[in-house]
Amino acid sequence: MNRRASPRSGNLRRALAQEAARLMAQHGIHDFLTAKRKAAERLGVVDASALPRNTEIEEALAEYQRLFNATGHEQTLHSQRRAALDAMHWLSKFEPRLVGSVLSGTATEHADIQLHLFADRLEYVALKLMDRGIAHEVTQRRLRLDAERIKAYPGLRFAVDNRQVEATVFPLDGIRQAPFSPVDGKPMRRADAAEIQCLLRSATGT
Repeated sequence: MNRRASPRSGNLRRALAQEAARLMAQHGIHDFLTAKRKAAERLGVVDASALPRNTEIEEALAEYQRLFNATGHEQTLHSQRRAALDAMHWLSKFEPRLVGSVLSGTATEHADIQLHLFADRLEYVALKLMDRGIAHEVTQRRLRLDAERIKAYPGLRFAVDNRQVEATVFPLDGIRQAPFSPVDGKPMRRADAAEIQCLLRSATGT
């Protein structure tokens, strides 16, 4: 029995990943599953086993950004990380960590800045935003903690420098264990303000 994927199958997966990446970059789709399903629909693919993994789509998205919008992408990413750092400074009391595509560097123009905050109560974070006169709305985000557990966490959505921020609020001990990434199924990489400052400096060569 031939266990190796055929070249045709591999080419189809790459084509689907590239189309899903294009849809995410051009149309503001954030969810990998939605992007791959739309890509399959556009290419007339009905075999679910041909759908690419999220990591393949992320790689295709990074390639798309390099090929078609390198300068614009760098400028957008710098702006997003600068806005993230501003928000992290305002909310420093809650040990903020940046996660997601703005941290990894694959964020599109439409991507939200994803922060993890740690507090006893959501209201403490909301009051901090109110003190700064920042309008916000309460949200909820479902995150996978391990292979079996998915838990909903409260959050706040607000804007910084015309960039949308979605801050998920964990209990204080939530800083010890990151939830699983929807991209690769591994614990999410989290970065503090000092690391984001280093990323900004390295991008500008200062």
